[in-house]
Amino acid sequence: MGVVVDPGVSPEVAGLLRANAPLLSRIRAGWVPPAEVPSPRPKSPTSAALLAATPVMIALMAVLLASPIRAAGFVLLGTYVFIVLVRIATMNEVTEGRRPYDRGVYEQARWYDGRYLLPEDFDQEARAVLLRAQRAIGSVLRSHVNAEGLLDDARNAVMLPAQEWEIARLLAKLSALRVEHRELLARGIAPEVAAVIEPLERALVNSEAAVLARVEALERYASNVADAERAFHARSQIEELRARLPRYEELLAESGADSLAVPEIERLTDDADVLERTLRRSVQSAHEAFRYLEG
Repeated sequence: MGVVVDPGVSPEVAGLLRANAPLLSRIRAGWVPPAEVPSPRPKSPTSAALLAATPVMIALMAVLLASPIRAAGFVLLGTYVFIVLVRIATMNEVTEGRRPYDRGVYEQARWYDGRYLLPEDFDQEARAVLLRAQRAIGSVLRSHVNAEGLLDDARNAVMLPAQEWEIARLLAKLSALRVEHRELLARGIAPEVAAVIEPLERALVNSEAAVLARVEALERYASNVADAERAFHARSQIEELRARLPRYEELLAESGADSLAVPEIERLTDDADVLERTLRRSVQSAHEAFRYLEG
């Protein structure tokens, strides 16, 4: 389960948010990227001098190490290595190219705060319910009957994402309250508070049942669409076979076996009519389920 975004957010920003769940979690936790991107600094005179002096230093150290004052060679080597390490530590980081992108995600996340939800906003029970809703919605939007306009594809494209967002929003609230409630119970409840706790628990249970009813309505709609989808594919196959039927009849006539025509072939037209009626009934049932979703 990824980031759930309010369908009112533009597709470009919604895609950016959905693609950066880990970064959004860091931003939620308080991480802030650098406000400005430092321009790459040119090599300083110190860096150039170090590079130019390296061959000379190596030759000098070799001479000193081979001479009676070899201890001076070790001192010179240690000093030079220390200077190089300090210079490396002060160089620019390699990750500068990533900073503008992170900053862009941060700014959009701040601007659209409250209009997207992260996986950590849902407890385990809520996550399972939301996944059910997302599966139902996805199966409808990906169906051929929706793409072919047999359903109200325009309303589906608007209403189903709105349903997903509303369900996710309610589940996130429910999850937060459940976490707080469990923490309260874990600390121990005084007998005097027990009477107040019961109606709160009923409120949680009733709210969960109401959200679950929405999800089950979506699943019924998806089930009706699946029935229409099966009828649609079967009808397409029957129509394809009907188009081939004259070739079969021609073959039977030319081979002198037309009297042995298989009755099942002759029933193709009847089968097509039955599937057409089945498809209409399935689509009608889907429309009725859709109206139920609209309330």
